[in-house]
Amino acid sequence: MLKAVILIGGPQKGTRFRPLSFEVPKPLFPVAGVPMLQHHIEACAKVPNMKEILLIGFYQPNEELTRFLFTSQQEFKITIRYLQEYAALGTGGGLYHFRDQILSGGPQAFFVLNADVCSEFPLPEMLAFHQEHGDPSSLVILGTTANRTQSLNYGCIVENEETNEVLHYVEKPGTFVSDIINCGIYLFTPDIFQHIAGVFQKNQQDILLEEPANGWHRAAAIRLEQDIFTALAGQGKLYVYKTLSFWSQIKSAGSAIYASRLYLSRYQITHPERLACNQDGGPKISGTVYIHPTANIDPSAVLGPNVSIGTGVTIGAGVRVRESIILHGASLQDHCCVLNCIVGWDSTIGKWARVEGTPSDPNPNDPYAKIDSETLFRDSKLTPSITILGCNVTIPSEVIILNSIVLPHKDLNRSFKNQIIL
Repeated sequence: MLKAVILIGGPQKGTRFRPLSFEVPKPLFPVAGVPMLQHHIEACAKVPNMKEILLIGFYQPNEELTRFLFTSQQEFKITIRYLQEYAALGTGGGLYHFRDQILSGGPQAFFVLNADVCSEFPLPEMLAFHQEHGDPSSLVILGTTANRTQSLNYGCIVENEETNEVLHYVEKPGTFVSDIINCGIYLFTPDIFQHIAGVFQKNQQDILLEEPANGWHRAAAIRLEQDIFTALAGQGKLYVYKTLSFWSQIKSAGSAIYASRLYLSRYQITHPERLACNQDGGPKISGTVYIHPTANIDPSAVLGPNVSIGTGVTIGAGVRVRESIILHGASLQDHCCVLNCIVGWDSTIGKWARVEGTPSDPNPNDPYAKIDSETLFRDSKLTPSITILGCNVTIPSEVIILNSIVLPHKDLNRSFKNQIIL
């Protein structure tokens, strides 16, 4: 029997995803037409002998999350439960806190996935790899290749090339260590809890010596990467399965558009029914486009490539949309142009307006390039990136909004360039 655990974080996390995370928890943000988490759940549900999926995080249970869990259970015919941490316990602390729930029923192994990654999720391949490498209690990290410079932004893995054993693990090193990086997707056996327990007890002893009053919570905050993997590397207990398929982090709103492109492209194989195609009386489709059935689109509109249209969206005559996510209830009026943008819920873009951003794609000439986690500001200026309209923003007719972030509930009355509009 197998289980899966998805680490979804909490409201203090995902700050780089604002203003979009004001309206919806980041793991439920739609990427390629479905909530980010649904891609993870779908991959887990396809694994044979998968009995239960647990979400661990410190979001307050809300109507949106409850509805998502209910509909996912109905669709994928698998038990899905949300376990709420009392505080942010780190990637290892949450697992340890809910170890009894994870181990109930006696799973032989369980997957752990970070919610903010976009991947093909080669889970069956990881299972087969686990059976062939090391002893039955060994642990597997999914790895991929990055270029030398960008590898410094991730956990780096030095492997034995013959056995794939992890010899050395460093989280975000200061200098180049390896071009194999941690993808945030793992296959663990119940033995992982012995290793986490050892760290927990050591933390308790260290902290109680310093400040007895507030020690327990800090002892419970455990990071898999720094506290567990670094210690287990080189002991014959940790292995890396390297994937050649696509992988990206979803840290910022810009990376959501890139992730949407990867998933939409993947739909050509896995879900061709989700992709729009050119039909008589329909809009012109160029490349991969997802359109929700409830959207109302004028036949003279041109959409794509990499466009995702949400529920109840209205798109007028002559509209051009490319490399963008249009969220539910938005209205794009006649002849407006939307490029490299996320248009928020219930927002309106006026006639002949142009809303454009700068894509933050990886270098197309480097096969190992990953998307850069750009800081919001560089040299005291806003870094050019995609344009984001928060929910219920109104853009008037015949203006240009370029490389800007507009917070929710704003009615703009002129053009803006390279600004955050509060």
